[in-house]
Amino acid sequence: MSLKERSYSVLVVSAAEKLNTALAEMLAESRCDPVRFAASVSAGKRAWNERGYDFVIVNSPLPDDDGTRFAIDVGSSKGAVVLLLVRAELHDDIRGRVVEHGVFTLPKPLSRPLLALALGWMASARERLRKLEKKTLSFEEKMEEIRIVNRAKWLLISELKMDEPQAHRYIEKQAMDRCIPKKEVAEDIIRTYS
Repeated sequence: MSLKERSYSVLVVSAAEKLNTALAEMLAESRCDPVRFAASVSAGKRAWNERGYDFVIVNSPLPDDDGTRFAIDVGSSKGAVVLLLVRAELHDDIRGRVVEHGVFTLPKPLSRPLLALALGWMASARERLRKLEKKTLSFEEKMEEIRIVNRAKWLLISELKMDEPQAHRYIEKQAMDRCIPKKEVAEDIIRTYS
């Protein structure tokens, strides 16, 4: 799926109606769906906890907080790309505090082309995160397979008095003979001897 075909879920945490209207229009053009708006940090936290989002845009300050801590927390979590919009005079200071947490920042007032550029950067960062998530998942699956095979080997060692190389060969041979993954053979052994 190309980037132009992909859709991104967005949470906008902003109390500024004018900005919210402009963002709603831009995000619709950018194939962002669903787009949810929250008018405060506490409402944003509730929305974030209900459902993860690809993009989180925080317009600082908000009625109940400046939003910086929320942006850092979301930016540090897995999967979301965060854009923090801050007043120009505070931009350098806040950017210095949030950049290490993966939070993008833009000074206000914003222009439409700058915001469109930022959305492109966010899409790029989200796709990179997607690839890393896939690699992490495959690594975790491989580790799980190793744990299951090792458990089956120890059952063969304790129940059938095999040594470790014999148990290993037994599992590999069964997998080849039956044309199934070693994990399935190991799971059968675990069911049989547990």
